[in-house]
Amino acid sequence: MVVVGTEVEPLRALVGQHLGFSDWMLISQEQVDCFAAAIGDHQWIHVDPKRAADGPFGGTVVHGFLVLALTSRVLEQVLVAEGVRLKVNYGCDRVRFLAPVPVGSRIRAGVVLRGVQPLRRGVQLALSLRYQVEGSLMPVCVAQVLVHNYA
Repeated sequence: MVVVGTEVEPLRALVGQHLGFSDWMLISQEQVDCFAAAIGDHQWIHVDPKRAADGPFGGTVVHGFLVLALTSRVLEQVLVAEGVRLKVNYGCDRVRFLAPVPVGSRIRAGVVLRGVQPLRRGVQLALSLRYQVEGSLMPVCVAQVLVHNYA
């Protein structure tokens, strides 16, 4: 885990560095079904295991946006926020879903600090996340996200 706070200068030395990996996370059919209910996306490739077994992926696959929604969990596991009163997910600069994630897979993400900028009473972190399925080095999702840390 890497300590990050609200000051720019200590973070500048970390720009361009790989900060670590999250833990492996199992994505269950129950999680996928709950996510589908929350967002209203009930496409059969996500929620119908019987039909999906005969589909293009041989089973149900995780919503891409469910993978992306794990970003906060990933960052909590990789970054230790010291002196941070408030953390805000500010947005994404770029997201690509490169391969399907079979339901029942374990995934994790690696985090790289791309940049840091001062904010009024805080700092903006520009981070690259690279999600992978256990057993494969190929990324299933890559995302560039922005996080604001406030003192």
